[in-house]
Amino acid sequence: MTRVIAGAARGRRLRVPAAGTRPTSDRVREALFSSIESALLADGRAWSQVSVLDLFAGTGALGLEALSRGASRAVLVEKSRAAAGIVTANVAVVARPGAEVLVRDARQLAGLPPAVVADLCFADPPYDWAADDLAVLIGQLAEAGWLAPDALVIVERPAKDPVSPLPAAWDEGRRRAYGDTALWYGRFAERERTHERQDHPIS
Repeated sequence: MTRVIAGAARGRRLRVPAAGTRPTSDRVREALFSSIESALLADGRAWSQVSVLDLFAGTGALGLEALSRGASRAVLVEKSRAAAGIVTANVAVVARPGAEVLVRDARQLAGLPPAVVADLCFADPPYDWAADDLAVLIGQLAEAGWLAPDALVIVERPAKDPVSPLPAAWDEGRRRAYGDTALWYGRFAERERTHERQDHPIS
């Protein structure tokens, strides 16, 4: 069972597809959102100033958690029509404005006009995705305008894989492991700004 952890929709149950998805555990989600709260505090930003891109949305739990906490917008991307139907049902459960469900393969997005310029991006692909392929995808989305300058990107990966799924030129925050799961945190720094911006450590 998956529930919204905090915010306006706290405690509401989210539907989970019978097969084909791997919902992020409550423990990992709590740690993930604690890190985001710390990053927002360091940036002097409120949730209301945050737009979200949730790739490989599955149940939509990550993007909807952000909306529950006050994010202004969340675009949830899921290629499976069956899973996207579950995401749409969960949007209704959370009952927060600003959600959009895109039934697309994440690899198609870079060729489309951005539906959002995200300050926060979640990527929780199937574990058989290669880290290098993820790094290419994330870099393409950044170049195509789906990510805001200095966007925070969080990727969920198997802990046994030590290879970073983030573009090599980015400012990499850190990797944290929770049992079989690892979270990778990175920031999109535009090349011309890389040496001018302040670092924002993620705690």
